[in-house]
Amino acid sequence: MFKAVSKLTRALWYLVTFRIDKASETLRMNPGVVSANYDRIIDEKRSRINQYKDAIAAMIAQEESKKEKLKGLTDEIERLEKLKAGAAAKARQVAEKHGGDVEATRADAEYQKCQTAFSDFTSTLNEKQARATEIEGDIEQLMENVNRHKLQIQSQMRDLEKLAEEKHDAVATILSAKEEQQIADLMTGLSEDRTSEELRELRELRQKASAKARVSRELAGLDTKQAEAEFMDFAATSQANDEFDALIGLTNKSAESDSDGSEPTRIPEA
Repeated sequence: MFKAVSKLTRALWYLVTFRIDKASETLRMNPGVVSANYDRIIDEKRSRINQYKDAIAAMIAQEESKKEKLKGLTDEIERLEKLKAGAAAKARQVAEKHGGDVEATRADAEYQKCQTAFSDFTSTLNEKQARATEIEGDIEQLMENVNRHKLQIQSQMRDLEKLAEEKHDAVATILSAKEEQQIADLMTGLSEDRTSEELRELRELRQKASAKARVSRELAGLDTKQAEAEFMDFAATSQANDEFDALIGLTNKSAESDSDGSEPTRIPEA
């Protein structure tokens, strides 16, 4: 019992699902629905392309920012190199003042100051140069990514244009297919057009009404009375015609002609 109910439930579910699927398919094949679906897909793709553009714009902005940083680092590196060269020049001047005496030169406070500054400038310069090299690598990677994404977005924009053309082709194809199907259905008698069916129903109603009226007349004796009336009219008309013929003398002439013609033809004797 339980299995039978379960099978029945599944069968009903399959039937409902099948009908829903068929109805959904029929609805999706409607040209207006197809056009609306294409518009929705085009809008979604256009929205994603715009988001893609925003992402590329952010990458380009990041690239420009790094270029600005690189320019600042380059200026800083040039300044540090000049400071480093200045510290070295100042130290040489101090060394010349001591006549090449190494110990006296190293003991000089001004020389030590130049040496410390030169060391600091060198360390900072190395850091700046390393940072500049890193930023240059980032910029190259960003430029490569931006160029690749530009190519991809150009391809997507071309696909979007093709999709707009495909929409019109799809709608036209569906309309043409429906027209062809309707023509084929008309030729095979499978058309869903109600005009022929309505005409057939009207003609059947007309035939039924005529038959019903005929049956009613027969049951009421109207046909017999109508026939008797026709016979009476014919008799009256015939009698009037005979009286008119007699009045103008056509009846006697006709009778004489008939009597003359009725005598047998005699054969002359020899």
